Amino acid sequence: MLLKGKKALVTGASKGIGNAVAEAFLRNGAVVYAISRSEGDLAKLQAAAAEAGTEVIFKAADVGDEAAITAVVKEIIKESGGLDIVVNNAGMTRDGLIARMPADAWDEVMRVNLASAFYVCKAVSMHLLGRRGGSIINMSSVVGLHGNAGQTNYAASKAGLIGLTKSLAQELAPRGVRVNAICPGFIGTEMTEKLTEEQKQALFSRIPMARMGKPEEIAATALWLASDLSTYVTGQAITVDGGMLM
Repeated sequence: MLLKGKKALVTGASKGIGNAVAEAFLRNGAVVYAISRSEGDLAKLQAAAAEAGTEVIFKAADVGDEAAITAVVKEIIKESGGLDIVVNNAGMTRDGLIARMPADAWDEVMRVNLASAFYVCKAVSMHLLGRRGGSIINMSSVVGLHGNAGQTNYAASKAGLIGLTKSLAQELAPRGVRVNAICPGFIGTEMTEKLTEEQKQALFSRIPMARMGKPEEIAATALWLASDLSTYVTGQAITVDGGMLM
């Protein structure tokens, strides 16, 4: 129960990595405020909460809408009596070569992947500073470190998250608030299910561990960063990629 008594906010918690992170937090004793546009696998989180004797509270919001997400975050801060952990996980892709990428594909990905994290961090920063502690975790990607053809918008948004993480870590560190990023490699989620078997094998050839990661493996890293096991870790972009970036 690494997070017993802690209260966490997780965006994009309805499925995939965000859902796995929320479940790991619940199983370790945290109360979790799960934010997404739809409930998704909420029943799975409710079952985990019941088993651990804690609670998950779902809040519907478009994370890319500044007014909407700011209002929800302020509501959560008031309801919770104080947040300890914030995970900016919400993300999306709209892939395509840049020569044929419409401007709205760029704008939407930047809004959901990067601007949303800015909105949430802005809304919680003074609160966490006042509590003189807390952990913010931003879900970036190895693509934000090495790029990927056909994903200029996605790669730029994830690289931006790393810059946001390192800068915010410097701003908040004097008051004991930690800010880190996780950079997953290729993880078995809805985003990767659309790949053909040939594409998967081509990916495996670039990964020393020769497999995709699991959402639970990313959640384990988030659990470590959220807990008191990592109290001297801030400003880091931690790759969890089976060795691919080597």
